[in-house]
Amino acid sequence: MLPKPEYAKFTVVFGFLGTLTILSDISLSSSLIPLIGDRIDDLQWIADHVASLRQLSHRLYFLVAPVAIIGFPLIVRHQPWDWQIVASMIAILLVSAWFSRLSGAYGAVLIVRRDRERWLWAQKASSLGTLALLLLFWALHWLNAFAAILINVSGIILISQIYYFRARHLLGVRGNPSKEKRRAIIHLAVPSIPGAIFYAVQGQISVLLITIFGRIDGVANIGALGRLAQIYTVFTQMNPLLLEPYFAKISKAQLKSSYVVMLAATLGLCGSITGAAALFPRLFLLILGPKYAGLNLELLLVIAAASIGFLAGVLYVVHCSRRFVYWWSGLLTIVLTVILQIIYIWRVDLGTMKAVLTLGLLSSIIGLFVNVLTGIYGFVRGPRELAIMQENVEA
Repeated sequence: MLPKPEYAKFTVVFGFLGTLTILSDISLSSSLIPLIGDRIDDLQWIADHVASLRQLSHRLYFLVAPVAIIGFPLIVRHQPWDWQIVASMIAILLVSAWFSRLSGAYGAVLIVRRDRERWLWAQKASSLGTLALLLLFWALHWLNAFAAILINVSGIILISQIYYFRARHLLGVRGNPSKEKRRAIIHLAVPSIPGAIFYAVQGQISVLLITIFGRIDGVANIGALGRLAQIYTVFTQMNPLLLEPYFAKISKAQLKSSYVVMLAATLGLCGSITGAAALFPRLFLLILGPKYAGLNLELLLVIAAASIGFLAGVLYVVHCSRRFVYWWSGLLTIVLTVILQIIYIWRVDLGTMKAVLTLGLLSSIIGLFVNVLTGIYGFVRGPRELAIMQENVEA
């Protein structure tokens, strides 16, 4: 719908927003479901944890906001955008990140309280609403980079507000934050924080590198191919909705068989999509339009990296639900990936799409490797003990 120079702006804003959103949460909201455990009918218990999480989230946001204000202009300094455009992008990033962080905490309340229908409805309403607005603006010839960005931001805000008001309705009580619950949240999240901070950058590494070292055309191409990789978005949304609650509540005796079934199904899905991209690339590229024809190899690199990343993400969610959360796993991922990137920066020209996408694929393989090791270790050694949580429950 957009010319490549305009689509490059869209790509950079939402690539950086992905980084900023993760930094504004750093796995804190993912601790909510394990902390609540089987006390899903104790509304005050849930509300107190949500209130404590909200306090932590507010503090974290104001620590992270300067990253956008200072870091974003540095990243885009080689792009042909004046300061008014960059300042507008920063303002959009700050507003979007504020509302994005709400979705994690309050969306978890809907999942815990088994209001999956409203959780899915919010996602559908946002997707269909933004699509309708994009088509309307395109038909009226009003569509440009900032119109597309603001329409998508409106979808983010809509989801956050639906989750917020629905969570308040479901709980019906006012939460009382406490130091003990904040400590419990941090205690559970701490082993995942180094990895979360790392993935905040690593998850958008292709866009960041091509923005810093490449040209507008490359930024637009990677952004467009990245939209195709979002074929996994629907399945990713099922992770907190179905996988995490299911694996959190099943017995130890059921775990191995359920784990094998989950792994086989995920491998089958990822293999099918990657195989289709390899055998029928034109069908995928047809969606993007004639401006992106001929990107067969780049398409395969993107889809393969997305498939491996999705598999690693599924394993991560399941491991977290069973408290297979260890310090060494996040640190090992960081060390291996940093070594890879140092070698790449030293030996390879990162101004080309192929080099950037290959780096993304290799990084995804490292993430999968560490998640496999974490699963093996978890089954052998058992879940991480949470003494602080147990003390709170007894109290």
